[in-house]
Amino acid sequence: MHQFYLRPIALAESPQSEEGEALRLAGGLAYASRFALIERQDGKIVSRRRLSAADLKDLPDEVQPQVAALRQAHAPLQCGARTIRLDQPQVIGILNVTPDSFSDGGQFLDDPDVANAHAAAMLEDGAAMIDVGGESTRPGAAAVWEGDEVKRVVPAVERLAASGAAISVDTRRVAVMEAALAAGAHVINDVSALRHDPRSLEFAAASGAPVILMHAPGEGEDLHAGGSYRDVVLDVFDWLVARRDAALAAGVAREKIVLDPGIGFGKSIQDNLALMNALPLFHALGQPLMLGVSRKRMIGALANEAPAHQRLGGSLTLALKGLDAGIQLLRVHDVAETVQAVRVWRGLRDAALTDFGQLPPL
Repeated sequence: MHQFYLRPIALAESPQSEEGEALRLAGGLAYASRFALIERQDGKIVSRRRLSAADLKDLPDEVQPQVAALRQAHAPLQCGARTIRLDQPQVIGILNVTPDSFSDGGQFLDDPDVANAHAAAMLEDGAAMIDVGGESTRPGAAAVWEGDEVKRVVPAVERLAASGAAISVDTRRVAVMEAALAAGAHVINDVSALRHDPRSLEFAAASGAPVILMHAPGEGEDLHAGGSYRDVVLDVFDWLVARRDAALAAGVAREKIVLDPGIGFGKSIQDNLALMNALPLFHALGQPLMLGVSRKRMIGALANEAPAHQRLGGSLTLALKGLDAGIQLLRVHDVAETVQAVRVWRGLRDAALTDFGQLPPL
């Protein structure tokens, strides 16, 4: 089986670069001037070609859908009365109502006032959406009965809905999805990509809600198991293609599918770094992208085993890497700091779009 992958390998600040014409990625969130066309046969890479943006028009027909996908601007996500634009990066704030999440377990579970104040602060600091989760998915976390998960999630969703917030629910279980949507949530964020619960695909399609599908190699309770890859970047790409197509076949509208490469889930430090460096490739999937790297274990591994609450610098570094790659959604714990970073990044990017004085003429 022959497969082709069109990977942007040289990002530019504007449509004009020192290397010549640059392609607009994700409708203009990033630009790329050089590309690698990778051919794989039966899981093995058999050829690579280096291309300029001008070369893309001459690629074979089977690659042209990826060229179109790289250029694609995405429609906004509608979350009740709120519209989340995807022509600019957005920050999603994490609200864990769990006793054992790796970063903030127990902090917002037992005191609704504390959880409410934290969510309000994230919204005030610029979060476009709040992602509410009632189950820890860290390695080794205990499974949660869906009834307990509903009891954790629904009160938080109800409080947020009363404030008019856009809300996603981070769950793998249909009973929790259903209860959360009924309580006022708008988006389903499933770290198993609608695999864990056999009813998930049908329910997601019937609900009409946007869905976020994340890569995780494991099945059943352990999402981190089975992380063995021939080429982690291309394997994750193919896996996300399969889950996107499964959602489409079930009746989920294409404009309501967001994809997430699943940094930290069943992946080594080397795997995570490879995925971070290859993020622009995933625009060839033709869907908006979410990146969840906040306070992840890889930061500690690269920074003297810094504990989760001391990983802000690394979290911002990875977030900025995602912004340069054109990621639309950043899922984070530290909203105020990330929003500030996004605003400064946008200022630099917008200035680059209008200042061509030091570039040679094309």
